[in-house]
Amino acid sequence: MKNSILILIGTLSLTILLGLNARSQEKEHMVRMAKIKVDPLQLNEYNAALKEQMNTAVKLERGVLSYYAVAEKVDPSVITIIEVYADTAAYKAHIATPHFKKYKAKVEEMVKSLELVGLNVIGVARKPGM
Repeated sequence: MKNSILILIGTLSLTILLGLNARSQEKEHMVRMAKIKVDPLQLNEYNAALKEQMNTAVKLERGVLSYYAVAEKVDPSVITIIEVYADTAAYKAHIATPHFKKYKAKVEEMVKSLELVGLNVIGVARKPGM
């Protein structure tokens, strides 16, 4: 199971980074992974709050480049989120926004554990036109 999680994380990381253009690759993006365990009885409410926060952040914040959230097939209450920010300043601005604070307050009792992991981009590969 750990190997499948590592493969998933690697695949997600590369998939996220496919959207970065060649010019963006020269800049140091901030990439973060959140590993979250959600109370299974509150999973639908958590997912709705997460989607609302993600969509709002990408729409309103120039420095929030992308979010990918996935759940394990075996245990959907185990969620991994990969976040890509233009830089550290964009991340700091993001966590100070009203929509992020609203999300954190709303899910506080739903989240059983949270681990944040900083990631380094090793490389980016993408098909032309993507």
